[in-house]
Amino acid sequence: MPLQPRPGDTEISDSLSHSLRRLWTLDKFAYSFRVFLAFSGAIALSWSLDQIALAIPLFLGIIASALSETDDNWEGRVRALLVTLLCFLVASASVELLFPWPWLFAPGLAISAFLFIMLGAVEQRYATIASATLILSVYSMINIEQHGGTTGDSFWRQPLLLVGGAAWYGLISVIWCALFSRQPVKQSMAQLYRELGEYLIIKATLFEPLRGVDVEARRVALARQNGRVVTALNQAKEMIFRRLEGQRGNRKLNRYLRLYFIAQDIHERVSASHYPYSALTETFFHHDVLFRCQRLLDQQGSACKRLGKALLLRQPFDHSLSEQALEDLRASIVYLRAQRNPAWTPLLRSLQALARNLATLENQLSSAHNPDAVADEKDASLFNRSPRSFKDACERVRLNLTPGSPTFRHALRLPLALLVGYGVLHLVHPTQGYWILLTTLFVCRPNFGATRRFLRQRIIGTVAGLVVGWALISLFVDPLLQSLISVVAGVVFFANREKRYVIATAAITTLVLTSFNQIGDGFDLILPRLIDTLIGAVISGLAVFFILPDWQGRRLNKVAATALVNSTHYLREIIHQYEAGKQDDLAYRLARRNAHNADAALSTVLSNMLQEPGHYRKKDADDGFRFLVVSHTLLGYLSALGAHRGTLTPSEADAEIYAAARRVADGFESIANALQTRQPVPALESEQSALMAIFEQEPASAQDDGDDERRVIQNQLLHISRQLVPMREAAERLVKTTAASATAAEQVVSK
Repeated sequence: MPLQPRPGDTEISDSLSHSLRRLWTLDKFAYSFRVFLAFSGAIALSWSLDQIALAIPLFLGIIASALSETDDNWEGRVRALLVTLLCFLVASASVELLFPWPWLFAPGLAISAFLFIMLGAVEQRYATIASATLILSVYSMINIEQHGGTTGDSFWRQPLLLVGGAAWYGLISVIWCALFSRQPVKQSMAQLYRELGEYLIIKATLFEPLRGVDVEARRVALARQNGRVVTALNQAKEMIFRRLEGQRGNRKLNRYLRLYFIAQDIHERVSASHYPYSALTETFFHHDVLFRCQRLLDQQGSACKRLGKALLLRQPFDHSLSEQALEDLRASIVYLRAQRNPAWTPLLRSLQALARNLATLENQLSSAHNPDAVADEKDASLFNRSPRSFKDACERVRLNLTPGSPTFRHALRLPLALLVGYGVLHLVHPTQGYWILLTTLFVCRPNFGATRRFLRQRIIGTVAGLVVGWALISLFVDPLLQSLISVVAGVVFFANREKRYVIATAAITTLVLTSFNQIGDGFDLILPRLIDTLIGAVISGLAVFFILPDWQGRRLNKVAATALVNSTHYLREIIHQYEAGKQDDLAYRLARRNAHNADAALSTVLSNMLQEPGHYRKKDADDGFRFLVVSHTLLGYLSALGAHRGTLTPSEADAEIYAAARRVADGFESIANALQTRQPVPALESEQSALMAIFEQEPASAQDDGDDERRVIQNQLLHISRQLVPMREAAERLVKTTAASATAAEQVVSK
């Protein structure tokens, strides 16, 4: 008689299966597991050959290869790997060749650093490979230093070991990409819906019926979250695009493409603003309609998060709570309309438009759980931001060969910092000094805010790692145990390097101590590692402060102008859609995405400014955040206007409205031009009054409530036109403060 499983065993098995399934959904699990396989293979090889010293160059090659990895399909990963290995081989061989001659080595280091950083102007994947190549160059120096500063009997031995470690990880990565090519797409799509959910929840707080709340602070928080949503949208789009090349007929990939388009539409609808929230609060403070709006948005945000989880775990998706909240909102609006208060009429139209928008959003949530049932998009093309030819790549580099380019400034700053570090290591202590260069590479970032953040975290993490490493090599003297600790530390580094840099730095420092302790005395490395980290951090901080400093306030006016220009293009594309008919074609989606990208870039610049010294950021940041609030408010009204495309029956009277809308766009463009060049902003009060008079007119075809949709569209254009003067005032303050800040910064640097 076969043995029957006990109930307890079944529960344990189900629990274990669920835990493994949840572990598989983590975005860092696959990355960490690949690193674990690579490190384990390197350790196994070195122990099987009884040459534990082989592990160090193999480890360093694995780390550099893993740092160079970018998302792609397996064919793209093969091409990227071949380029990476070639760069690694050339870099490592060059270090081996020039290492004995410092006066040749120093200019070679500076020139190669400049070229690699400028290569990053072509595309992000090239920037990642270039950065990893520079890191491998320093790893080559450290490896040579561990062998007494000479290349030994064989010139090619160490470069081949480093490249061999990189190739080993690259092979694992390619195989993994071939076996599980769609798992990263699924994870990015789940992350996108989680960020959308958080955006909805923050948006819900704007409807909270309370007086005296800091609405501006909530709008700033909403703008920052919008930046995270935009980042998630861009990441998901790039992942899908790379896998769609040559596979347009793939059913599962098309499913993710539909999910992406649904997320885009949800983003536009949740970004929409139908009326100033302060006016709604004042009018309906004693009614429950705003509470109903808040609850519906909150429930839809939670539903988005549950959808992201359902995508990962392949679980049923339930959004019944948000469906019920939508019915409650509709009932509340019906009750208010029954009161027949004429003073509420414009506000009730906006509330009804909001309810229709949220109802469509609810339908999108429902369709997202079964995207295969959604009809194919008429235009499902995606915009390819990669260079289309070698000439295009060269043109991108050429355009960045100017002091105004942050890439160019960093390409000059980092090589000079590396030269200073190289000189210091020869002056202070030529042995164990190459950690100075490594710290400089990791800490010196394109802007002061990021450098300051990484500098602090690098020092704290290094101190923690040295303490932990000292304790581990003291307690566990067995070389095999120390090798296993190195593997674990390496996995911890890659699992935390993007979000928890202190832990990542502590882990990589522990890996260094436990690995080098097996071929020498790890205790002798503790003090040099600490001193070199401090020296490298100081050099990085001074470099980013004094060498072509990229203070965010100096270009704040240009970033703000770009945001306004893209919003203007978005408005023009929306008007074109109203004239020609709704169609979610590439031109419209690109204009919408560029507007949100520019808004997110402005939010990022302002966040970086908060990390800068006070005299560079105080006034600029305050005025910048005021501009961000106005800009994001405008984007909300534009999103609402875009969300209602296709609801109007064409009329001859629409021509005047569309012409007035283009005049609004012209007004915003004049503000953007003045902001870009730091010129006086033209007065727009009379133009705004004239445009508002046009949009406030009753539609010629209006019969009581028979043309509510046209009134809603005119109301949206009215809200947009009302932003002309606030935008002008915000831009004028920004022009004055950025000009004064630039002058003050130049005086400080000159002193």
